[in-house]
Amino acid sequence: METASPPFEPAGRRQLPIIALLVICGLILVLLPPLVSTYIQNLMSKILIYALFAMSLDLLMGYADLPSLGHAAYFGTAGYVAAILTLNYEVGSFWLTASVALLAAGVVACLFGLIALRVSGIYFLLITFALCQLLFWIAWLWRSVTGGDDGLGGIMVLNLGFPVDWNPLLFYYFVFIIFAICYFIMKRLVSSPFGRVLRGIAGNESRMRALGYNTWAFKYTIFIISALFAGVAGILYVYFNEYVGPHALGIHLSGLGMFIVILGGAVTLVGAFLGTLIILTIEHLSSIYFPERWPLALGATFVITAMYIRGGIAPHLFRLWDIVGEKLWKR
Repeated sequence: METASPPFEPAGRRQLPIIALLVICGLILVLLPPLVSTYIQNLMSKILIYALFAMSLDLLMGYADLPSLGHAAYFGTAGYVAAILTLNYEVGSFWLTASVALLAAGVVACLFGLIALRVSGIYFLLITFALCQLLFWIAWLWRSVTGGDDGLGGIMVLNLGFPVDWNPLLFYYFVFIIFAICYFIMKRLVSSPFGRVLRGIAGNESRMRALGYNTWAFKYTIFIISALFAGVAGILYVYFNEYVGPHALGIHLSGLGMFIVILGGAVTLVGAFLGTLIILTIEHLSSIYFPERWPLALGATFVITAMYIRGGIAPHLFRLWDIVGEKLWKR
């Protein structure tokens, strides 16, 4: 039987390894970019954007046990609205563009949540997929607004209200700041009583309902919150890529986000970051050495994860890190 830890140890032995890991990752993300090439700086920006998208999906899939194949709907909606306002209507302010884009993603999430949360399990998965595909075909066919299959592309100046001479390094740090803010908000959210109720609902919804919790309201709330964070990722993606097309609303992106969460480990936001880092690194190496074999590499990674890394990388890494930290603590 596990013995109770002394009062001072939860902040030490139990939490110190995780805190140390986060500090190390943070230092790498801050100090490494000036030392690498422009291409690697752009790759790091892309990793942070996709990691933010994956973490937003983890809120829904990991903490609320609502696996979704339509999470790209909010990523793409925010991205399209930002591109339309900037390119078609020449709205210069990033803050105004981002606010309207997030509002659009939130409205779509409110509507989709009312439909999707009427069911659960595999039916929830299929409903979210169908709703996302609906937006995909709207973007594909509404050529006068969305550009159709050509999408929307062009020079999108990131206007923050003061002059900035943008380059890949400065843009990376801008993305990093947004990513860090969103991470800490999500971390506080899942560590709050609200997050503990979500985990209770994921574990046994009927029991939580018997205890008096309105489980539907909690799931609807996290559905919208996760969509907003996905929208933030979509906005950053448009300014990073200077292009948005129907693929931003497609099943490929939703499926990739789900795979990243599974690979990194659900119910751990760090896992979403680790999963993104691994997948985009493999994609980068594949594009160099065997570009036509990228789907094969992705499939092999999924098979290895399912067979040998069940539960994801992060939980195994945390256990290993905790063992090392415990031995150092005893010394």
